[in-house]
Amino acid sequence: MNKEYFACKICGLYYEDKKWARRCEEWCSKYNSCNIEITSHAVKKT
Repeated sequence: MNKEYFACKICGLYYEDKKWARRCEEWCSKYNSCNIEITSHAVKKT
């Protein structure tokens, strides 16, 4: 069974939940960096 992942279009990290990918994109575009609290929700795409 294939899982659906959502990627941050700025840094390329993957998330299982679209809201975290959106938050990551917002942070990345605003601060040009990653946020440890947000990236802790990232997953390794398999």
